[in-house]
Amino acid sequence: MDRRSEQQLRVVEAELGRRVVAEFGLDLSGLVVDMTNFATVIDSANDRAPIAQRGKATQKRVDLRLVGVGLVVTRDGGVPVVSHADAGDRPDVTQFPAVIDELLDRYRQVGEQVESLTVVYDAGQNSEANHARIERARIGFVGSLAPSDHPELLAIPVARYTPVDADRYPGVSCVDTTVTALGVTRRAVLTHSPTLQQAQSRGFDQTLAKAQGRLAELQARLARGRTRRDRSAVEREITTILGPRWVAEVITATLTGDVPATLRLSWHTDQAARRRLEGRSFGKRVLFTNRDEWTTTEVVAAYRSQSEVQAGFCQLKDPHVVSFSPMHHWTDQKIRVHVFYCVLALAVAHLLRRQADQAGLHLSVRELLGELAGIQETVLLYHDGGKGRPRARRILTDRTPTQQALYDLFTLDRYAPTR
Repeated sequence: MDRRSEQQLRVVEAELGRRVVAEFGLDLSGLVVDMTNFATVIDSANDRAPIAQRGKATQKRVDLRLVGVGLVVTRDGGVPVVSHADAGDRPDVTQFPAVIDELLDRYRQVGEQVESLTVVYDAGQNSEANHARIERARIGFVGSLAPSDHPELLAIPVARYTPVDADRYPGVSCVDTTVTALGVTRRAVLTHSPTLQQAQSRGFDQTLAKAQGRLAELQARLARGRTRRDRSAVEREITTILGPRWVAEVITATLTGDVPATLRLSWHTDQAARRRLEGRSFGKRVLFTNRDEWTTTEVVAAYRSQSEVQAGFCQLKDPHVVSFSPMHHWTDQKIRVHVFYCVLALAVAHLLRRQADQAGLHLSVRELLGELAGIQETVLLYHDGGKGRPRARRILTDRTPTQQALYDLFTLDRYAPTR
């Protein structure tokens, strides 16, 4: 692992990318960019990895450090084409420029014109500096904006919404307009999804219930005169309780009294305000793009393709597919090599799935690998009259119709035992 420098890894990954594009005819015009963190084990007596930083690991282990990984995958099959490893304690928005620069460099090496490239990313990468970089590169983009930052869009009446695509996205409607954000004025597609609205409504119900429970507890404590805190301290607690998104719009709390013994709290939930909030904000997304020639269906499809990169991250962390973490490498160099071959394994898996899908075998990566693992080899032993050493013959086990189709598709007979 120490024999490959960071620059050599970039050269190898770029050459592999060119070969993959040429061999499989990947469409590079649509790419999705996203970042996540992976865990690594660092020996406290030998902590030599600045790339691995302290953070909140999902495994809830204090001995783990975090490594940030940026990934660019194709919308065509979800195949990763660019990876970038950096310190895991940095916000995604700061890592976005490095990933974009790497992407543009690789894209030019493949011989493509960057103007045909469209990157898709979420609001976590939004900043004026990052967007200016994309604008200077003259590439296409599809991103999203926080709806609450654009009340003029949320105020557009429902009558102006039109269906996106009744077959592909049933129930989803949109308004095609423009918006000024991140220092420019560009096309905006404001969408409404009943599924998203229901999910947000359920989540807000839970948030409200938690806030109401805390307010009821505080109200009872104050009514018993069981507090020594002054009015300003209690007001800060109420502000904290009402702090989660939208809660203060729906719950009104009133504190009376001046000294701890006389402090009393009353509160109520405004159901009419809740209905207005849901009608105004729930289920809505603001998509931001410079692809003026695309239909609204194409814009929505591009934004929803982020599920490809999210699926890739899940598979990197899946112990049955790639099993990225927690890794046990204590230097930057080894961590970068580990990132390289894990992303390469993910690329191979997704290329297999893409090829199978084109052949009519619609399987997930995990299902595909499971079917391939079921194609096994066994040894039969023959005794000729019970004398001498038994004769051994290697053969493949029986295969299901799906396994046989994969066997033929990937020409696995090249590796099968022969007489």
